[in-house]
Amino acid sequence: MFKKITTRVMYPALALALLTNCTPDEEQTSPAISGTEAISAIQDGTVEKNVRFKSGHYIIVSSSDGLPADLKQQLKSMKGDVTGLMEEVGIATVTSTDPNFAAKAGKIKGVSSVIRDLEVQWYNPSDEKIIEFDAEAMYGNPPFSGDNDRYFDLQWGHDAINAPEAWNAGARGKGVRVAVLDSGFDIDHPDLAPNIDLAASANFVPGEQLAYALPGVGSHGTHTAGTIAAADNGIGIIGVAPEAQLILVKVLRDSGSGSFSWMLSGIMHAVNQGADVINMSLGAALPRNGKFLDDNGTPDDPSDDFVVNDTKATQELINAITKVTNYATKQGVTVIASAGNDANNGNKDKSLAHIPSGAPSVISISATAPQGWALSPLTANLDFMASYSNYGTSDVDFAAPGGDYQYPGSEIATIAGVTQYVYIFDYVFSSGSNLTPGRASYYWSVGTSMAGPHAAGVAALIIGQNGGQMDPAKVKAVMRASADDLGKPGRDPFYGYGRVNAFRAITAL
Repeated sequence: MFKKITTRVMYPALALALLTNCTPDEEQTSPAISGTEAISAIQDGTVEKNVRFKSGHYIIVSSSDGLPADLKQQLKSMKGDVTGLMEEVGIATVTSTDPNFAAKAGKIKGVSSVIRDLEVQWYNPSDEKIIEFDAEAMYGNPPFSGDNDRYFDLQWGHDAINAPEAWNAGARGKGVRVAVLDSGFDIDHPDLAPNIDLAASANFVPGEQLAYALPGVGSHGTHTAGTIAAADNGIGIIGVAPEAQLILVKVLRDSGSGSFSWMLSGIMHAVNQGADVINMSLGAALPRNGKFLDDNGTPDDPSDDFVVNDTKATQELINAITKVTNYATKQGVTVIASAGNDANNGNKDKSLAHIPSGAPSVISISATAPQGWALSPLTANLDFMASYSNYGTSDVDFAAPGGDYQYPGSEIATIAGVTQYVYIFDYVFSSGSNLTPGRASYYWSVGTSMAGPHAAGVAALIIGQNGGQMDPAKVKAVMRASADDLGKPGRDPFYGYGRVNAFRAITAL
């Protein structure tokens, strides 16, 4: 019944696919480390290998919430070409071939800092595990929910957060707009298309389109969007908020990489398009020691990267994301991000700054999962802390279903007509891309990337039941008051204030 395509270990997420027909100023930068020293620094963890400075690309941060009136002209005189303006928050993006550009631009009146833009490998789709089903399986209808979407029985995460109970109480996210900042999307997917506001969606990745185009690997963006707001149409899956509108914002390449500045621009776009919720299933760890890789002007050739020491860059990058997310929050947008998949203990390890989840106004989500759910789907504990999830008292606000691969057995089980290894059913099942023409795709995946969308869906249900346009502080307060407190009483390092609960949230209003 099954045809195995690849079997690679996946990091930072694991996935299985199912197809069916239906600048610093110069004086703040130390001499570069290159050659064998740079390689050693990567190997011993002194530098983060997935974060690199982009040669000739800069982010200018104003000392206020506006930009100098003649900024473009001043930058042009310094051989700087403005590529983007975020005037509401006082940020501009610029390219320049002048090696002294940062030092010169930093002297412009009203400019607080000039920092190098980052190129980040936010996740790596080539590490995914793919399994293609050769035949369409038959699935039962979900019990008690009143829903007839064919693959709902595989979505244990909805059960964990009591989403069906919320739907039965009338909460479905109607009128709420959720922006999904991610890689490319399958904009024609039958479970997503009814809820996509294509006119409001946007692509910030040069050389690529909004639509996902990477062959052979399921679409990360399509997966996260499906968990949030797949339509209740009886075709495949259903989202936590099945009547919410989706604003799809591509800020990463299909390959999972992207610029820090694209993320900033994507957030601003979502705000300007009237998003009520932003979900960012992406994250990067910035070194607090100030040691960064530099792409040396050849981003496609990491062999000649070198290490620079910029002690100011991390704080300035955090300042930039904070300005943007604070603006979004002030405009009434609830911003949610995944906590990260490095099993990092934030209470002990203070060497890294996690973005965007670590920004003050962002709600950070850790991941939970069952272990062997398929063996007892009606009684299994769905709330074990995922083995890979970052944690820390100040690093996690809430927990949500993200899946895990820790179940040790090799048993086979059948759930709703699907026969698979038991451990696979512990992953999160959602929509994928059209890997085969004419066949809508679905797949399983693991990560805090999958947890964030569950929480974003709950936020959408809360806002919808409140009539829309809800103060983000109130949204968070409702989530906090209604979360299931699973760790130590109060806020704890693993679950934060608790694992989100959709039904309790909408009945707490």
